[in-house]
Amino acid sequence: MTLGASRTTIHHVADPDAMHELGLRLGRVLRAGDLLILTGPLGAGKTTLTRGIGEGLEVRGPVQSPTFVLARTHPSLVGGARLVHVDAYRLADADELDDLDLDFEGSVVVAEWGAGLVDTRESWVEAVIERPRGADDEIETDWSEAPVEARTVTITWTGPRWAEETL
Repeated sequence: MTLGASRTTIHHVADPDAMHELGLRLGRVLRAGDLLILTGPLGAGKTTLTRGIGEGLEVRGPVQSPTFVLARTHPSLVGGARLVHVDAYRLADADELDDLDLDFEGSVVVAEWGAGLVDTRESWVEAVIERPRGADDEIETDWSEAPVEARTVTITWTGPRWAEETL
């Protein structure tokens, strides 16, 4: 894979436990310097996925949505990479992300709503979570609704870091 080249994997996730498990598997392949962009509607499972990533990285928790603080740092419990969990929803551009002064090189950075804010990175991962719509096709279903609706997670691995890594 050359710079800018990418590959895609698609994961069908049946429920919150399966989303957490996918995050756990991701956490086991991510390392310091990696960036994961999470895209998906409210309630799609972005934070559930990130909790699994935190468990896979073996960081101090609990991993919660960073909505009100913009970024939360979770130190490693085993001497590995920290997890920096960012909510980029209120950030206007990459300059505002830079203003947060995140340690990209020494951490795994997971950025919810971060698409378009990291064009200068050589390698990154983007996970797009899709969920079904409600009966009237305007109201989206939530994990808490019964019956639980499956999600589709499309993961795009971009750049030389991901030339050989598999999930």
